[in-house]
Amino acid sequence: MLNVLNILQLVLYIALIALLGQGVLFVLAGPKRDTNVFYQLLKILSKPFTLPVRKLTPNKVSDSQVPIVTFFLLLIVYAVVTFEKINLCVEAGMEGCK
Repeated sequence: MLNVLNILQLVLYIALIALLGQGVLFVLAGPKRDTNVFYQLLKILSKPFTLPVRKLTPNKVSDSQVPIVTFFLLLIVYAVVTFEKINLCVEAGMEGCK
C-alpha cells in the first residue's frame, strides 16, 4: 500500500509542478505563450488532468480557468494522499517509511 501511495504522490507532484510552471509561463510569456515550446510541453503534461476537470466543470468556467481549478483540486488530493501516507507510516511503526 505504501508503494501505491508513493507512486500516486509522485504522479500528483509532477502534475502540480507542470501546472505551476504553466501558470508562471502564462504570466511571463504573455500573449506569445502559444509559441513557447516549454509552455506547450507543460500543457501536454497537464492535459490528462485538465481534460477531465473541463468535462466536470460547468460551461460558466472558462477554458483559461480550468488549469487553476485543476491545480487546486490536485493540491487537495495531494494533501489527502500525503496524510494517508503519514497515517500508514504511523500505524506501521515507521517500518519501511524511511
